[in-house]
Amino acid sequence: MATVASGPQSSPQAETLPKRPNALWAFARSQPLGVFGLVMILIYVGCAFGAHWIAPYDPEEIDFAAMIAAPSHEHLFGTDQYGRDVLSRIIYGSRTALAVGIISSIVGCVLGALLGAASGYFGGRIDTFIQRIVDIMLSFPIIVLAMVVVAVLGKLTVGGIDLNLIAAITLPIVPRMARVARASTLSIVALPFIDAAKAAGFGHTRIILRHIVPNIVAPFLIMVSASMAQAILLEASLSFLGLGVTEPTPAWGLMLSGTSADFYQTAPWMILFPGLAITLAVFAFNLFGDSLRDWLDPKMKS
Repeated sequence: MATVASGPQSSPQAETLPKRPNALWAFARSQPLGVFGLVMILIYVGCAFGAHWIAPYDPEEIDFAAMIAAPSHEHLFGTDQYGRDVLSRIIYGSRTALAVGIISSIVGCVLGALLGAASGYFGGRIDTFIQRIVDIMLSFPIIVLAMVVVAVLGKLTVGGIDLNLIAAITLPIVPRMARVARASTLSIVALPFIDAAKAAGFGHTRIILRHIVPNIVAPFLIMVSASMAQAILLEASLSFLGLGVTEPTPAWGLMLSGTSADFYQTAPWMILFPGLAITLAVFAFNLFGDSLRDWLDPKMKS
């Protein structure tokens, strides 16, 4: 008995729907400059984690026979006044810059986001109190506020990292993130699902953590990336002024301070290469942060 054909059978490949591009690929296509900044950041991260294998010399090894040696095949970036290899100290200095920059920016942005979310959510006297504190903190220049904190707290080193230095850099980041988080929270609180959560009997803590904080992730990520550049620059500035990392720990700002400035004519590489490392790091984080803002903010999209 003949069977009736029910029509052409579709193959599994024909039924497969086209996949949506992932977030990384979409970011790469729309923000090529941001990808360039991200690649530079990954290079710095690779140098920080692989400094032990990448650096050609011990960054703290003193060689009086090679003092103030010009860049050559033995010392690509030359040596300093103690005969230490400048390239090795720059590579190891990325550890200090990234550790301080990443920790301080994340901690500062988290604290600022929580304060800003609470300020915008509760309003009233709580909002007024928090915002007046924020205004006072914002009235101080960033470097002055950090210098005051370092001078008051002194030094507290744990595992080679000065915790008080991180606290000094974290503090100026908090009020700036709090302002951004408050503005985003005020626009979210006016939405109907917040009223629905309150009507359902949810507590304030749950509403803030489960409904408001996840909705300010985009400005949070933008502020973190921008704050990292600021934190790296602050760490270098404090080290340059003698309030940050101290000898013999490799640090970019420390390499620019002290007697290094006395050799700017006879040994310009002692200042040129550490300054270039700071400039490129700040440029990379700013470039990535601006691209991330353009990609995440719907108002910036064409």
